[in-house]
Amino acid sequence: MIITVTLNAALDKTLVVPNFTPGRRHRTVDQTTMPGGKGVNVARAIKRLGQPVIATGLAGGSTGTRIIDALTDESILNGFVRIREESRTNTAVLDPTTGVHTEVNERGPEVSPRELELFRDKLLYLAQGASMCVFAGSLPRGVEPDVYGELIREVHKLGVTTVLDTDGEPLRLGVRAEPDIVSPNELEAEELVGHEFNDDDDRAESVVEITRLGAREAVMTVPDGCYARVLEDGFPVLLRLRVEELEPRSTIGTGDAFLAGYVSARYSGSSPVDALRFGVGCGAESTQHFGAGVLDPARAERMLSEVKAERLELRAEIG
Repeated sequence: MIITVTLNAALDKTLVVPNFTPGRRHRTVDQTTMPGGKGVNVARAIKRLGQPVIATGLAGGSTGTRIIDALTDESILNGFVRIREESRTNTAVLDPTTGVHTEVNERGPEVSPRELELFRDKLLYLAQGASMCVFAGSLPRGVEPDVYGELIREVHKLGVTTVLDTDGEPLRLGVRAEPDIVSPNELEAEELVGHEFNDDDDRAESVVEITRLGAREAVMTVPDGCYARVLEDGFPVLLRLRVEELEPRSTIGTGDAFLAGYVSARYSGSSPVDALRFGVGCGAESTQHFGAGVLDPARAERMLSEVKAERLELRAEIG
């Protein structure tokens, strides 16, 4: 079983608005509403890829009820802890004429220490029957930024492989807990290592820097693929994977689809390199759909032949 953790779950509304201009009145030509938050998006994609997954986290109020009911309607196994305050609603506006999308994300509810403790107990119970756990997304109000680090340490004690995908202070503190896999995008990685990347060498070296900070393996997503420092037969390898970018219908949630593909493949026993190739294929294929975590597994499989993997020198680890 794979667990995904979404502490700041949301109801995600995507509006398709041609020629979107701030300050003007518009009408949508299409729209979708579905449960979201990064962990939920990852769970949706894992479910579509045919692997066993349970989505857990915090959900409150009538919005929380809609999130849970919608997950159930999607046949996504879930076990959320109910909280007093209302879960957030996020809105994204996609302009199909330019491909630009604008997101407005609410901060989320205030979570009490007692509610967080109930979630911790729930997670540790679920983890007894799991082999992988993905911690993903932002934190709601009232939750300390070191919560992912604390939960990673607890879950590790049960022998569960841990995956972290967040940003800012929660990412910095979470990496110190030595998760098995960390998967930031480029901006998140720059903030984590403390400097901007000027070229491909900087990007390649950044994933090595992230492992020095505590992560066992690091994967940084970029628009056309990823950079990764992973272990192959116990030895570190540095990789650059890329695929020709497709004309996107929507780029919302491509990182979540990538991570779902990577985790699903690792769960099923694929090598790190093959899992990365599948993750890149899933991320690319997901750009053809509206809705985060939505993908076509068969088409993602067919894209594997188009994903190119290059081994790089581990110069950043020398000395």
